[in-house]
Amino acid sequence: MKPYKVLVVDDSAFMRKIISDLIENDADFQVTATATNGREAIEKINKLRPDLVTMDVEMPEMNGLEALKIIMASDPLPVIMLSGINEEGMKETILALEWGAFDFIRKPSISNSQDITGVGESLREQMKEAMLAREQREARASAFRMPDITPLEPLLPTAPRLLPDKSKAALKSSLKDEEMRKPRGKQPVDSTIPKKATKPIISAKTPLIEKSKPNTKVENKPIPPKPVIESLVEVSTESSGLSPDRMVGSKNLHKLVAVGCSTGGPRALKVLLEKIPADFPAPIVIVQHMPPNFTKSLAQRLNTFSPLEVLEAEQGMILRKGAAYIAPGGYHLQVTPTSKGQYAVVLTKEEARNGHRPSVDVLFESLLPLTSLDRHVLLMTGMGSDGARMMKSLYDSGVTSTFAESEETCVVYGMPRSAVELQCVKYVLPLQEIAPRLVQAVK
Repeated sequence: MKPYKVLVVDDSAFMRKIISDLIENDADFQVTATATNGREAIEKINKLRPDLVTMDVEMPEMNGLEALKIIMASDPLPVIMLSGINEEGMKETILALEWGAFDFIRKPSISNSQDITGVGESLREQMKEAMLAREQREARASAFRMPDITPLEPLLPTAPRLLPDKSKAALKSSLKDEEMRKPRGKQPVDSTIPKKATKPIISAKTPLIEKSKPNTKVENKPIPPKPVIESLVEVSTESSGLSPDRMVGSKNLHKLVAVGCSTGGPRALKVLLEKIPADFPAPIVIVQHMPPNFTKSLAQRLNTFSPLEVLEAEQGMILRKGAAYIAPGGYHLQVTPTSKGQYAVVLTKEEARNGHRPSVDVLFESLLPLTSLDRHVLLMTGMGSDGARMMKSLYDSGVTSTFAESEETCVVYGMPRSAVELQCVKYVLPLQEIAPRLVQAVK
């Protein structure tokens, strides 16, 4: 098999060299060209038709975000963004993921060889997943393809047609305004159920028979909370550093939603959370695989779209209805009861699980002993299998309100697939239909 062709885009010649070397450490990939800005990248995409692009976020003349929007609108192909760690770079990276970038990696520290090696491993893993996901989509599309279809228009070839004569600031503002007004189309539903599943799995076309009820069937003995967790959550407003309003939660909390996602998650979370009403009678706790600091930018971005209050979780926060809490990068998030009958956030630096911190399995595991809560769990797009094993444990203990995003809307059908194969998913739904069904189940 011929190696996949890669275009590396970065305004720094030194960084182009580093990224190219990291890519070509894998014989399955070959850097066929490089570009110094988004405009040059689009010209070379037109000419060379690469299989994949790595794109710096911040570049002169046309930045990575502007180029990504044109690529995704004209002839989409997998784009992996390279992000700096400054605040503006993180915000633009979150926007890029929302607009269709496959994933992103943090730019390596050029003075740290170990950091460069780690970034290279992450980049090559993402590239392999991107190619696999693309081939799976093409295979599904070919099964329904009609003959003699006119091919997609090529990317616009000339600079004046590519980019209106606007300042960078004005362009960013217009792009964001346009995206907020733009409705997202509904994708076709594939309700195929794996043949080996023996327990009922409900697709998008299966009506919800009754509302979800508090779980009473608990076959396994509840796991008691760890003593260290109890000591962590018994905190005052002063010692936690939180404002008083964030220490006041819902005392009569009976429902909880827990969500896990990874690659493609920021875009999926936007679609999910913008359809959840402000009077939603449960807190939503979310693990999105993402490095430190980026999760704060993600929470801020999602908060502008959702009727809920979306925030990055902090140690000791008391959960309340109508709010969504995103685990901070670099910390596991657990939910635990307090002595006052509420439920609080506990953040830990324990070892990574399934290669991740935060880990979805850690979050789901913390829900096992919370049998007084009506628990609803959801796995959306992402690489690997994080969350599937503990969803199975919850399902076996009596938690039957379990959801998974279906394959046709996943960027990567890894985490949901793992749960479906464990036969612990009751509702398999395309992304656009998850929120309405979840609201119905919770209410």
